Formats: sequence, structure tokens, C-alpha cells
Amino acid sequence: MGTSSAHPAPLRHHDHGVHLARFTGRILVVCPRCGGRAFVVPQPGLTPPKHLGELLFHPRRLACPGCGTAADHPPERRDGAVVGARPGGTEDPFFRQPLWLQTRCAGRILWAYDEEHVDALAAYVGAHHRVKHASPTLSMFARLPAWMKSAGNRREVLAGLATLRSLAALSAPADRSDAAHPRGDRSRHTGSLGFFRR
Repeated sequence: MGTSSAHPAPLRHHDHGVHLARFTGRILVVCPRCGGRAFVVPQPGLTPPKHLGELLFHPRRLACPGCGTAADHPPERRDGAVVGARPGGTEDPFFRQPLWLQTRCAGRILWAYDEEHVDALAAYVGAHHRVKHASPTLSMFARLPAWMKSAGNRREVLAGLATLRSLAALSAPADRSDAAHPRGDRSRHTGSLGFFRR
């Protein structure tokens, strides 16, 4: 027998320890020149990373299809070691540009790196049952702020994520969200992905 539409089956989310670094392969940002949508991606021609954590050490390129702006970002070095970027906050972890995907939600700022990130957040927020399969120190979902996890905010957060998904398809400076501006709130986390010696 089918499930009654009046009593839909509860959504279940399985948290296998997805790290925020997974979504840093392509980040939508505000172009520093024209204010339109630009992209931060690994510099072309490099060997693809073998491990997820290596994404945080790869040289990056910022490119804006709208105005042609392009800039490269080499990995930071400190005491002979390559320092990995620290994902988190409303700026990209490489160029420190405001994220393109930002919107006001529940009195706060909701943000994401790209459409895949939005979809992952929506799957978590929309679930009525959340099953943990990983250590909280490894999981992006475990680190989400309480207001995003609250059942009372579920509808508003999902609406905010739908707004971010719509913004991802827009690119003109006039399409920029009024929430997409610098805040200097990038992550201070320095965990196991912080350093890499060659």
C-alpha cells in the first residue's frame, strides 16, 4: 500500500561526517571589481587532489565571467609548511571575498558555498530524524548553529535555502543579495587540516 499524503513518511538524514571542505572545490563569490557572481576554483592544470583535505591546500583562481576579472591565490606558507585554508563564515577561505550565496534568515545570515552545499544543508534541515554515524569533530552538520537545527525554524531555513538556490542561477551585480557584503567572520578553526609539510 502507498503512503497516505496526510501522513507522509518522516524524512531521515544520515550524517556520515561530511566535512565543509568537501564544498570548497567551487565557491560562488562576489566579484571584487563588478559586484557580480564570480567563482573560486582550483587553478587549472593541477593534479586533482587525492584526498578531501588537499582541497584546502590547492592554489586557487578567482574568475568572473561578467567582467573578466581573474586572480590567483597561492597557498599560504608558514615556517616551511603549507597552511591550509580554514573554511567557514560568510567569506570564501582563499580570497576573503563575500560569498554570493547569502540571505537573511531567522534574524541571522544563512550562507552556502555552492548549489551542492545548499542541497546538503536542505537535506539535513528538512529531515525529521537525524542519524549520526561520525564523530561531531568531523561533521559539518554537527557544527551548524542551533538556530539552523531547530525544528521551530525548519520552514524558514528551508525557505532561505530555496532563496540561495535561486541566487546561484543569477549573476548580474543587480542580482546580488543585500546580505552579501564583508563581515570578517571567517572561521578560526585550526584542526587537523591546518598544516601540510611537503
